[in-house]
Amino acid sequence: MLLFMVIAYLFVTIGIGLWAARRVQSSADFAIAGRHLPMYMIITTTFATWFGSEIVLGVPAKFIKGGLNAVVEDPFGAGTCLILVGVFFAAKLYRMTLLTISDYYRARYGRSVEVICSLIIMLSYLGWVSAQVTALGLVFNLLSGGLISIPWGMAIGVGSILIYTLWGGMWSVAVTDFIQMIILVLGLVVLAFFAADMAGGAGKVIDLAVSRDMFRFWPEPSWHEMVFFFAAAITMMLGSIPQQDVFQRVMSANTERAATHGTVIGGTAYILFAFVPMFLVASALLIMPEQTQALLADDPQKVLPTLVMERMPVMMQVLFFGALLSAIKSCASATLLAPSVTFTENIWRQFRTGYVGDLENLRIMRISVFVFAIAVLAYSIKMEGTPIFELVSGAYQVPLVGAFVPLVFGLYWKRASTQGALCATGLGIGVWIAFMATPAWSAAFPQQLAGLLAALVGMVLGSLLPQWVAHRPEGAPALAPAGH
Repeated sequence: MLLFMVIAYLFVTIGIGLWAARRVQSSADFAIAGRHLPMYMIITTTFATWFGSEIVLGVPAKFIKGGLNAVVEDPFGAGTCLILVGVFFAAKLYRMTLLTISDYYRARYGRSVEVICSLIIMLSYLGWVSAQVTALGLVFNLLSGGLISIPWGMAIGVGSILIYTLWGGMWSVAVTDFIQMIILVLGLVVLAFFAADMAGGAGKVIDLAVSRDMFRFWPEPSWHEMVFFFAAAITMMLGSIPQQDVFQRVMSANTERAATHGTVIGGTAYILFAFVPMFLVASALLIMPEQTQALLADDPQKVLPTLVMERMPVMMQVLFFGALLSAIKSCASATLLAPSVTFTENIWRQFRTGYVGDLENLRIMRISVFVFAIAVLAYSIKMEGTPIFELVSGAYQVPLVGAFVPLVFGLYWKRASTQGALCATGLGIGVWIAFMATPAWSAAFPQQLAGLLAALVGMVLGSLLPQWVAHRPEGAPALAPAGH
């Protein structure tokens, strides 16, 4: 019955997504919902996009083993990213009326930087979407009692998301996000109250967490611990800023106020609500202590699903898997759409000659969504067994070292040049790869922080040294100077 209800839920969300798809008449409707979303939908779609499988399964697993110190990257870094976007980036980008974040790189630095940053951004989505697809496979495997293998579960999950994302783009994503956020919040809150009652009260769960030092946030006062803590914090905090999914939510707003306030509220809500799954997993230590310890040694990601499946009634199981699927589907649909739109707008157009009509552009966007979905499914099957949290955190290092510095300096430093952006990207990626290839280096100093520092040096020196690369390449529209 549980599997039947979950499948019925999938069909309902598909129907809602296809209903919303009727509003798509142009590529702008598909990519950024025609800039028509009110603030409450910016809040819900921002929150729902961020609240994926890693926050329900991956983050609680890290929390129960290492406390708050182990989850500084997500939710604290990830949620702070949205707040920073709302405060420092949303207004400036919203006024430019661009379709993708890579359009900004073209307008500020020219086509070479546009293409390089587009490839960086697209590559980063493989890990993030794969985390959601992996979770979908795990859900169907658990619900079917092992009858549906994890790879087949991945395929079923991708197909259910692809149907409405393919036709409705941002409109379908935003509307389904709104519904799924309601289910997600209500489901997890009810589960938290039920789990607290089973554990003997919320106070006992909190006391247990305190006794195990789970609320320790700051690292040990040593150079090694502090520098790696800082690197973990900025990975998603800064690496998520130059991402198309965040940019789409900013540009989909119907007003500048909705774009700025919506992301700040969504980010704050994300950080606060992330404590609910952590509370649920901590309660498992009281409800089923021996089994939880065994799962922690084997696969911590299974603690919460096992608690629900084996110790809670069917109604609670329905609420949990409804909430989990809502989290996964809302995140996966957004992350399928973002790189596909980037490819069409910023890569594909480089190879087209002459005028490309809007309907043709819309058709290519839909084809790109389909192709990227197949690529992600194949990658997810290949990476089966990789922890969900690791898939997500690794994905953000690429834009952190390659795309973040050109974006920030382009907006806030009027002397930033095309040559500086190319040097920043080249040095950032190069140093990051060098550290990854040298275990002794990455053990002594975090590879993502090394790449970020190299990118900063590249931007400053490349912009101040004599310019061998034209500052404003031909075909790049001029932007207002930084600060104007």
